Amino acid sequence: MARSMKNPIETLFLAHPRAVSETYFQHMRFALWISSQLLLAAGAAIIHSLVPRFCEKTASKRIRDLYDLVNPR
Repeated sequence: MARSMKNPIETLFLAHPRAVSETYFQHMRFALWISSQLLLAAGAAIIHSLVPRFCEKTASKRIRDLYDLVNPR
């Protein structure tokens, strides 16, 4: 007895972007932008680890801002 299989393209690439009202490419652009912001926050955290006086709140503020942006989605 064969189980019905969903279209793998739909499952892997389209279902989630559609769930957040975006096309695949809109979702890719947004995810890449979020990734770049997290990399910048990581850089600030590394600088802070080396010189605690620098970037005291940069990483945590950036992460909070990103959370506020992504959470409603």
